Amino acid sequence: MKKIYLFCDGSSLGNPGFGGYCAILRYNSVEKIIKGARRDTTNNQMELMAVIEGLKALKEPCIVEITSDSSYVVKGINEWLVNWQKRNFAKVKNPQLWKEYLEVSKKHKIVANWVRGHNGHEENERCDKIARQEAENLKNRG
Repeated sequence: MKKIYLFCDGSSLGNPGFGGYCAILRYNSVEKIIKGARRDTTNNQMELMAVIEGLKALKEPCIVEITSDSSYVVKGINEWLVNWQKRNFAKVKNPQLWKEYLEVSKKHKIVANWVRGHNGHEENERCDKIARQEAENLKNRG
């Protein structure tokens, strides 16, 4: 299995508001940027959307090391998801996105790591800038 690094971030101008997401996929020295925007969304939704869209872009099963500054995403993946599934996502925010994550992640081996945001992590800073720009572009389009 190939080892892929997935760096990601989400942004929301208001909570809810115009949102943007970015994922940087890296395999060896090759990078691919996945980005997009949504209306009437939250920061947590965009953080998770970055992971989902990044995983969707992978064409084969991989070992994926996710790096995110979102405790919600990292703890969701590493700690909470098992119990959420047992409870059929009762009282869980964003259940459809988490179910989509489960679907797109099932063929991969996932490890999620948390990094402090706005703390000089190169890829996290790039993702933050791109995600924010995506949200601002959508807002400016009206």
